[in-house]
Amino acid sequence: MPSKRLSVVVTRRLPDVVETRLSELFDVRLRDDDTPMTKTELAEAMRDADVLVPTVTDRLDAGLIGQAGERLKLIANYGAGVDHIDVDTARSRGILVSNTPGVVTEDTADMTLALMLAATRRIPEGLATMQSDGWQGWAPTAFLGGRLGGRRLGILGMGRIGQAVAKRARAFGMQIHYHNRRRLRPEMEEALEATYWDSLDQMVARMDILSINCPHTPSTFHLMNARRLKLMKPDAVVVNTSRGEVIDENALVRMLRGGELAGAGLDVYEHGNDVNPELRNLPNVVLLPHMGSATREGRVEMGEKVIINVKTFADGHRPPDQVVPSML
Repeated sequence: MPSKRLSVVVTRRLPDVVETRLSELFDVRLRDDDTPMTKTELAEAMRDADVLVPTVTDRLDAGLIGQAGERLKLIANYGAGVDHIDVDTARSRGILVSNTPGVVTEDTADMTLALMLAATRRIPEGLATMQSDGWQGWAPTAFLGGRLGGRRLGILGMGRIGQAVAKRARAFGMQIHYHNRRRLRPEMEEALEATYWDSLDQMVARMDILSINCPHTPSTFHLMNARRLKLMKPDAVVVNTSRGEVIDENALVRMLRGGELAGAGLDVYEHGNDVNPELRNLPNVVLLPHMGSATREGRVEMGEKVIINVKTFADGHRPPDQVVPSML
């Protein structure tokens, strides 16, 4: 690609420092407001731009990518997950895809522990009581939850985020177990004091808390289905800061409502921001609006990675964070 100023379209509002730097380097079209682009707007952007910078709210399926113009040569995703992009179709059209891995690891791991504490220590109930001026004073049996120390934590997906969760959980005195597509090296297992389970069924049946930290792929869709959820102990808690599609949300609701699971802490949902209304009415569920990576530092670092990927591509090289099939 020649080193001319590339035409770059950004689909959502990004931190000011990121937008300013993009404007300095490229012929950039920024979003005036922070609403997602419509399909028509996305199709228009993909016809006119050299580079598209989308986010997780932009579903770039085969149909949309098939409408891309000859100029579009890079989709530089603002975020680590690429399940909203049809990478195979992009590759067939000669369009590279890059992402921003590693940036949100610590922030998402922090939020995972926050949800564990919130769900097990009944923090939302305490907050609601204080905000409604309903507190009558301390009592020996009021708001009794359970401690994290000594509990078995099962981590589904032991990548960067899963390992960061394990390190934090060990500091709380939890016992670490995990299931992963590939087993960690022995020295990593030893450092994390983690027990590997080849069988996900056998692991979930023994865990007190299950933390979902795997990406959404065709093989992980509804990985925690009704059958597998029923294997869990009735006093177990499920925490998900990864992708909502990994859990069969309807089955989860039925089990939470029926007392077959003790609780859940969710930051992501099967149908995006179309949250199952029954989840909102369950007292044993903590819901957050996809806040796992929502730190100022993390969002700026994500933008910096996008800039590096686009600039490297503009200079005639492959982006350092190019997504390849073996990663999916």
